[in-house]
Amino acid sequence: MSRWFQKLHIFPKNYALRKGDSRKLGVSLLFFFLMGLLISPELRYQLRSLIEYPLHYKEYKQFGIRIPSGYSVHGIDVSKWQQRVDWARVKKMKVGNVSVTFAFIKATEGSWMKDPEFDKNWENARKYGIIRGAYHFFWPNVSPKDQAAKFIRAVKLRSGDLPPVVDVEETKGMTKSQVQRYTKEFLTILEKHYKVRPILYTNRDFYKIHFADHEDFKNYRFWIAHYHVSDFDMPGDEKWHFWQHSDRGNINGINERVDFNVFNGDSVALRKLCVP
Repeated sequence: MSRWFQKLHIFPKNYALRKGDSRKLGVSLLFFFLMGLLISPELRYQLRSLIEYPLHYKEYKQFGIRIPSGYSVHGIDVSKWQQRVDWARVKKMKVGNVSVTFAFIKATEGSWMKDPEFDKNWENARKYGIIRGAYHFFWPNVSPKDQAAKFIRAVKLRSGDLPPVVDVEETKGMTKSQVQRYTKEFLTILEKHYKVRPILYTNRDFYKIHFADHEDFKNYRFWIAHYHVSDFDMPGDEKWHFWQHSDRGNINGINERVDFNVFNGDSVALRKLCVP
């Protein structure tokens, strides 16, 4: 028996392994390790991360995630699910060159719901020097006019704010052409009201299916959710502006998991994107 097995005190002191026992023991340990992966979500996540994340991600234990390298402007997005946010602590946290520069804040959903944390988040994000943006969760099967009216009543943009965002990630039983038509109608109403072109949020697969082949969406800025990838390119020649790369982040001032994002540009470009 090898000495390291003896030091583990797995066997009685004078026990001698028979031929083949070492191999059996190795198989048993492997079995229990694999069972641990099946049982523990955290172990599964760590193993998947090692396999899927490339070398140009850097691990930030304080944030609880790996963050893609090569981007200088970082941000988060929040809603009622993050509960009460301490924006002073969010702003203060900095690890290496990563800190929160911008935040997208949920304002409304459908034609009936205003996020109960929106007003506090909207006021305090700006108070502590974080560039803020408001987003609406869009229901394609609900009147775009009614939804736009709900958002406009809730959100008053000021100079230095990011353009309004429409979050489209579900069809709600509508056809592709209906999703396109009603989304475009909603975007047009917001642009006419705020005098700035809105941002369109979706995930990469939804974008490929519903927006990539439609000329009406070619000139919009996109915020794309795409997790556990080394990097990504938009279909065709489209450019993304914001990339939501993780939904598992931790940050001081927020007790729940939070989405992390990067901006595809520097701080000067981000400010140029904001409402004049």
